[in-house]
Amino acid sequence: MKIGLDIMGGDFAPKATVLGAIAACEALPADQKIVLIGDKDVALSILHENNFSPDHFEFVHTTEVIDMGEHPTKAIFKKPDSSISVGFNLLKDGHIQAFSSAGNTGAMLVGAVFSVKTIPGVLRPAMSTNVPQLGGGFALLVDVGANADCKPEYLPQFAVLGSLFAEHVYNMPNPRVALINIGEEEEKGNMLCQAAYPLMKETKQFNFVGNIEGYDFFSNKAEVFVADGFTGNVVLKMAESFHMVGVKKNLTDEFFARFNYERYGGSPILGVNAPVVVGHGISTPEAIKNMVLLSANMAKSDLVNKIKEAFQ
Repeated sequence: MKIGLDIMGGDFAPKATVLGAIAACEALPADQKIVLIGDKDVALSILHENNFSPDHFEFVHTTEVIDMGEHPTKAIFKKPDSSISVGFNLLKDGHIQAFSSAGNTGAMLVGAVFSVKTIPGVLRPAMSTNVPQLGGGFALLVDVGANADCKPEYLPQFAVLGSLFAEHVYNMPNPRVALINIGEEEEKGNMLCQAAYPLMKETKQFNFVGNIEGYDFFSNKAEVFVADGFTGNVVLKMAESFHMVGVKKNLTDEFFARFNYERYGGSPILGVNAPVVVGHGISTPEAIKNMVLLSANMAKSDLVNKIKEAFQ
């Protein structure tokens, strides 16, 4: 198996990405190899500085970089030799089996949809993240920003995607699915939630347990939380702030430490025809390592084919 990594994406790239690749390489089995996509000369220099043999990697040299502030669609087509564009071409052609980047999130979404494309039957791909739970372990939140505006029929599909991800990548059997809302009662919420609730209640494709309010978000009442991307992204950024506030206040707490984004690496784009993971822009080497390991686990689990079967 070959796992593609964009070494030019992220605020601290390429040093943080190459160091993360070294750490991931040391954690991966021998039959899984990382392909470093970006400036080869810079990557070789960083590897030399850290006394790590380049023979552990494959390299695909690129000459362009999509910056964080660039328009995603324009950048993908105007910069065909960027590390993100080249990475998706490699993924589309089967030269790599998974691709991850801490670069421009919009470009990663556009690249995924235009290259490997959306799985037939999936209305909108969604992004997921991990949410620590008070009783131990974590739950998943879908969507966290891919779809700011949603139709009711999108949310049941997000639930299917999240359930399959939880079951096959994280080994959570028959995961419970909850809809994030402003009340537990069936009739509560805005028009989107009111319309999505009966669709989720009637389906047999996942284990729906009803609405969940914000104060139960960390209470082990579900393994998959579903929201539109606008709500999900606000919740995600609020949750990430718990760790940052704890660090600033010099607080040591195991639960709040689990909100550290570095532990989870990145957010998978669920519903496209290959494993794609997007990392945080401020990704450190530890976060890059975990992003690569997650993309490898997604490929190994055969998640994409499981999703295809569910949407046939």
